[in-house]
Amino acid sequence: MEYLSLFVLIFITHLLAVMSPGPDFVMVLKNALQYNRKIAVYTALGISLGIGVHILYSIWGIAYLLQQNHALFTGIKIAGALYLIYMGIRTWQSARENIEVKAMHTPANISIFEAIKIGFVTNVLNPKASLFFLSIFSVVIPPDVPLWVLLIISAMLIVVTFLWFAFVSYLFTNPQVVKRYQKIEKYLLLILGLILILLGAGIILEILAG
Repeated sequence: MEYLSLFVLIFITHLLAVMSPGPDFVMVLKNALQYNRKIAVYTALGISLGIGVHILYSIWGIAYLLQQNHALFTGIKIAGALYLIYMGIRTWQSARENIEVKAMHTPANISIFEAIKIGFVTNVLNPKASLFFLSIFSVVIPPDVPLWVLLIISAMLIVVTFLWFAFVSYLFTNPQVVKRYQKIEKYLLLILGLILILLGAGIILEILAG
């Protein structure tokens, strides 16, 4: 029970972080509405795998390198920002294509691998996620915690991430929810695309301002 308070603190902090609107949430929501529940859940799986990458470099000391090497961290932030803008533009394009697809009654889809890749890349290249895990592993978690505590924390972070975004996937593929959003799907995809572009542009502006 010695580390129970630490587990609870990290659980609450991480749950609030994943529940906050961001690139991961937007990507799962977009895929749930544009494709189907299965694709959205696999996108959630990809995001969870991305969390594993952040955990690995935080535990093994790359976090320290990113903190000390400003040029390297800036490069990662720029790559993540450009990816968000790219995905935003793709979302806009898919919103226009979606009308044609519905008219033919042949819904567009992507492969499971593509869904996992989208979730994985979105999370790994999200600089806000990098900053979050840098703070968790350098500030919240004491440097002298045993390995078994780190393993439990790591598993908890990954599982909480997947369960939350899987819930989002199920929520926005519920027939009642879909029925309400069906008439505004095109406009919602355009809005989601705009959010992704603004998120990416905001990160670039932040870099330039700094």
